[in-house]
Amino acid sequence: MSGKSKAFTKEEELLLQDFSRNVSTKSSALFYGNAFIVSAIPIWLFWRIHLINIYANLISFVLITLASTYALALAYKNTKFVLKHKIAVKRADAVTREMSRKLAEDKKMSKKEKDERILWKKNEVADYEATTFSIFYNNTLFLALVIVSSFYILKTFTPAVNYILSVSVTSALLALLSTGSQ
Repeated sequence: MSGKSKAFTKEEELLLQDFSRNVSTKSSALFYGNAFIVSAIPIWLFWRIHLINIYANLISFVLITLASTYALALAYKNTKFVLKHKIAVKRADAVTREMSRKLAEDKKMSKKEKDERILWKKNEVADYEATTFSIFYNNTLFLALVIVSSFYILKTFTPAVNYILSVSVTSALLALLSTGSQ
């Protein structure tokens, strides 16, 4: 390679950003907000059903909820990345037809600009659908696994140990499984 580094154009940087693993600040806030709410739901389960004392176990509730929030947010992010391209491919024809219909009336717009707008719309649709499906999928899986593990697998453990193991292992498992490429 030569000593000079190639600088990307603004369009190329935007396109690369659309296909990177990094999520926007808005998506990150959405992921962490949802992850916190879903991570805190098991507290109610253990307080009301397993009759665990909230005040006696406050430290473990806070620590496990924060760790679980981070792991779930990571799972959302990884799942979104995997799904985004698949959704973009599936929705490409429909988005192209819709945008072509909308942009057909504008004769002043160049073909290149129309193609860029279509590509931007495809990315926007794929991003939105991947975000919502990632949140739905991971939340469903997390809550189902917490219920199964707390009521069936770890039912002989004390409620405090049951909570720590069921929530932490489930969130860690989701974070691990989300790193796959399928």
